[in-house]
Amino acid sequence: MKPPQSAPGTGAASAAWELLLPAAAAPARTRGRSLQAALREAVRSGRLAPGTRLPSSRDLAADLGVSRGLVTEAYEQLTAEGYLRSGRGAGTWVGAAARAARPRAHDLAPRSPGAHADFVPGTPDLSLFPRSAWAAAQRDVLAELPHQDLGYPDPRGLPRLRTALAALLARRRGVVADPERIVVVSGVAQATALLGFALHARGVRTVGVEDPGSPQHDALYTSAGVTAVPLPVDGEGIAMEPLRASGVQAVVTTPAHQFPTGIVYSADRRAALLDWARDVDGIVLEDDYDGDFRYDRAPVGALQGLDPDHVAYTGSVSKSLAPGLRLGWLLVPESWAEEIVERKRTMDLGHPALDQALFARFLERGDYDRQLRRCQRAYRERCDALVAALDEHFPGSEVSGIAAGLHVIATLPERYGPEERFLSRVAEAGVAVRPLSSCTHPRTESTETKRVRLVLGYAHVPPARIAEGVRLMAQAATG
Repeated sequence: MKPPQSAPGTGAASAAWELLLPAAAAPARTRGRSLQAALREAVRSGRLAPGTRLPSSRDLAADLGVSRGLVTEAYEQLTAEGYLRSGRGAGTWVGAAARAARPRAHDLAPRSPGAHADFVPGTPDLSLFPRSAWAAAQRDVLAELPHQDLGYPDPRGLPRLRTALAALLARRRGVVADPERIVVVSGVAQATALLGFALHARGVRTVGVEDPGSPQHDALYTSAGVTAVPLPVDGEGIAMEPLRASGVQAVVTTPAHQFPTGIVYSADRRAALLDWARDVDGIVLEDDYDGDFRYDRAPVGALQGLDPDHVAYTGSVSKSLAPGLRLGWLLVPESWAEEIVERKRTMDLGHPALDQALFARFLERGDYDRQLRRCQRAYRERCDALVAALDEHFPGSEVSGIAAGLHVIATLPERYGPEERFLSRVAEAGVAVRPLSSCTHPRTESTETKRVRLVLGYAHVPPARIAEGVRLMAQAATG
């Protein structure tokens, strides 16, 4: 079988017809659809350029060894779709409407910088994900899940999961957890966006954020039309005088393990913060991003347990399982529940039901508690390895914050400054780090310091690589 020739004077490349040969050899019942798909792809890809005249249906059918009716039907279908154009007595031509598709999809997911050593905070060890236990839970759920549970879920989440989460949060974090006020969300990011939209709907246009703090909070509230107001953090938590003077009625906090400084809010500061919320009829937004990980003692309970009517509490599995699961929870005061649930409904009609049922199963049979213990052992070892490596290779450095979470703050001796030069040298050596200054709000007046202060993440770095990475960092800094 030879490929059909171009119509006289058209200049159509014979290579374009190669796409049609497999279609002509397809089984009889699918041959027509295959021919249409192959011809459509030839136009989309540009192998048949706009303005190319096609062979007559009789000639193309003869050359491909198929019936003329199949070719005629293909021409008519693609003409109706806009890929081809035709005129009585003028033949069939490639139209100009189609454009070549992009050759591939681009991956915009955040990735490791590809450094020899990566100490950028925020990422857990994804190799610790419990694949076997997760797969077993998935098999069980697929076998037992009622058909109706695959329909649109309650926007708050499956009752089974909300009940299991309420038990978990009450037991591990001291939360006053009513399953009716728990909303299953796509991570803390969606919880933050929901709260931002709810604040905006109530006429609130500003929200206080910790400074230094997570840059993510600023961006998420801004997307909801709410301006983030930076409020300084001292050794006990968010400073109360600036908070009172700011005029805000909502404030975002990380009281169990402040990000990034690593402090725990003192009992007095917690009490003062709740007094402020009651005085202004405001709300405290508690981000418990890594509250399960404390290495020297039991973690401090959540702030929400002290006043459920003035604290909205959120957390996720991003540090304990994997951020790619996009699975978290939001526990809201009763007076906020209806509008938050309605906003969740209009945003996405609820979290995927199968994922919810799977995680509920994972919680119910104790797999999640086992995973937390496994992560805690691994992360404690890596925290100790990082502190030891800093002590060896950066003598005189200070590590601040409590023994918890997935990062430390390291303040290096003055001889390693200034910061800009240090960061440049370390980057050239292939070591990725994050300066504490990157967590300071842009509107905050900077204070020059000769000492380099780093937020160093360790959870995703094996102990041996931690030691080697700190050695490379020291070598670059002194070279």
